[in-house]
Amino acid sequence: MFSQGGVYWSAVLRHRNATGGNVAEKRRRFSLARTAQSLQENVSSAGPAAAASYTLIGAIMLLGGIGYGIDRWRGTSPWFLLAGLLLGVVVGFYELIKTVYQK
Repeated sequence: MFSQGGVYWSAVLRHRNATGGNVAEKRRRFSLARTAQSLQENVSSAGPAAAASYTLIGAIMLLGGIGYGIDRWRGTSPWFLLAGLLLGVVVGFYELIKTVYQK
């Protein structure tokens, strides 16, 4: 029984070497390559939208922080903070809209 199994596996290995390898492994490599290519395309196409969203968040945080600093310095809490946040929202949405309608 063992010798028959050995003959079977040696035939399988010969067939695998003759056909160039395991078919499942080839499919897996092809699938991984296709998946990596698809991911790269998605990341490339999403780049401008991601940058615009980071600009929106960054503008709100930066201008809000500047407004907070001026409020602390001048003692006029919360007016410059609110003005900075509002200006950050306006600038951020302007950049977002500019990116969306650029296409």
